Amino acid sequence: MSTSTQLSIRLAITAVFTALVAAATMVFSIYVPQTEGFFNIGETMVYTSAFLFGPLVGAFSGGVGSALADLLLGYWYYAPATLIIKACEGGVVGVLARRKIKFSSKAQWKVFTFAVGLVAGILLGSIGSLYYSGSVELYLGIPPPQSPTLAFFVPAMLWYALGALVLLLITLMGFVFEPDFGWLVFSALVGGSVMVAGYFIYQQFFIGPLFNISVIAPAEIPINIGQMVVGLVVSIPIVRTIRRSLPSLKV
Repeated sequence: MSTSTQLSIRLAITAVFTALVAAATMVFSIYVPQTEGFFNIGETMVYTSAFLFGPLVGAFSGGVGSALADLLLGYWYYAPATLIIKACEGGVVGVLARRKIKFSSKAQWKVFTFAVGLVAGILLGSIGSLYYSGSVELYLGIPPPQSPTLAFFVPAMLWYALGALVLLLITLMGFVFEPDFGWLVFSALVGGSVMVAGYFIYQQFFIGPLFNISVIAPAEIPINIGQMVVGLVVSIPIVRTIRRSLPSLKV
């Protein structure tokens, strides 16, 4: 395959995933009044692009796609920070996914996979039960409607069950199929932590002086951790399915 063809394919894939990141960010949102921001599932496509195609595609599609969604949704005051923060997130995930550490035995990989699965399960169960249980209003569609599309009650026990299920599935993958499966989870957790820290710094120190908008920065931390965990839980099965179906898919 010629260099020009490879470049064309990379550009096409980058454009497609930039659009997918923007669409995933916009199609499902929960407004957070304390931070003048919103919960979304854009991390799903940020991580998917980074896992499949590496740091460059992950950084561009994550940064540009997410910032574009902020602008289209009316959260323009977040767009400059989002461009940088989500680009860093996608880049970090892409780099780590391709620079796996080396353990001397499969047993050590299994322990590592169980540990990161435990972290992911605890985060999902605790954050979900504390911040996403009770009465929940969802805004579905592009652009999101003015009134919630769905309103329903979510019991806290559901999140505990989901957290336990995530731990079980990650552990099962590590112990039965791929001992190093936990590295994908770890890569997403580290990249997501960059995102969480980036938004906290922006909200705490910059958004007020720049745009005269008062926000409660700590309130966004559990929201963004929730986005991170949901993103990794959804993206990893997508990535594995695509890799099995298209083993030659590379850029």
